[in-house]
Amino acid sequence: MKVLAAMSGGVDSAVAAARLVAAGHDVTGVHLALNRNPQPYREGSRGCCSLEDAHDARRAADLLDIPFYVWDFSEQFQEEVIDDFVAEYRAGRTPNPCLRCNERIKFAAVLERGVALGFDAVATGHYARVVDNGAELELHRAADPDKDQSYVLGVLNQEQLRRSLFPLADTPKPEVRAEAEALGLKVASKPDSYDICFIPDGNTQGYLRAQLGETAGPIVDDTGTELGRHRGHHGFTVGQRKGLDLRVPAPDGKPRYVLRIEPAGNRVVVGPRESLQVSRLGGIRPTWTQTRVAGTWRGQVQYRAHGSALPATITTETGQVVVNLDEPARGVAPGQSMVFFDDTRVVGSATISEAA
Repeated sequence: MKVLAAMSGGVDSAVAAARLVAAGHDVTGVHLALNRNPQPYREGSRGCCSLEDAHDARRAADLLDIPFYVWDFSEQFQEEVIDDFVAEYRAGRTPNPCLRCNERIKFAAVLERGVALGFDAVATGHYARVVDNGAELELHRAADPDKDQSYVLGVLNQEQLRRSLFPLADTPKPEVRAEAEALGLKVASKPDSYDICFIPDGNTQGYLRAQLGETAGPIVDDTGTELGRHRGHHGFTVGQRKGLDLRVPAPDGKPRYVLRIEPAGNRVVVGPRESLQVSRLGGIRPTWTQTRVAGTWRGQVQYRAHGSALPATITTETGQVVVNLDEPARGVAPGQSMVFFDDTRVVGSATISEAA
């Protein structure tokens, strides 16, 4: 099989490429240049897409003796991921840029170009499993629950799954590092990246202030009483407690949390922790990993990359999804992605439009 191995410069994608080479595939490595102004070096384990990462990917490809290219997707990444990220915060929502990148760049634009160039599949170092049930392909959680990345792959469809390979599906991360060490890969001990790649210092609020400026506004309670001031509603997300700088203490002395963001009035509404509880989620722009699911069914929903999958009754209609949780959840923000599961199987995803 002719395989295009996406190599980020990290240990996972390097070992994934090595396994494909060992299995006898015709492998070509490609590093995606996504940042228009990449930093020379990574800041510890934060971010990715630095020049250092590109060099690490090239060194790994050289060791594996496979062709290696750098593809510039920075313009499309800016439009599809970064601009969308900023626009969502401007609108008072909390997006997940990693899912957006997988949907629009890594498993759409890259796959499209790869197929056009004659490649049969694209491989990545994601931790997830693809299972053929005889009728269609299923996307499942990885064997290692601590590294499972099925949530950020919940946007993939059948056509993309048919051309996607995840060689690390059943391997715990310590074994991957040990394998990299045995192969002589210099990235064997390289830290994992865990922040938004285009915000390498991890300061999301500072990044958004630079993009959107500062527009002071009120922080109020549910009655409209002003409790403090903020420098821009885009610096907050539902469930946030820190950084509120409230001047009026709560009557019960308990902390208050962001309940919702009202961009039209540039207001941030806060209240007690119990007011964060929601039992019903509305979703738009659904995507399905398998044949579209219709009607009402029982499953689980996950709305954070490292969160738990919560039991729920899910109703799918044309263009929207309604989720009724068995138990209330806290800190659910419009704009977040919710991914639907049937046990370990990924069913699909949607963008949260409302939570009540």
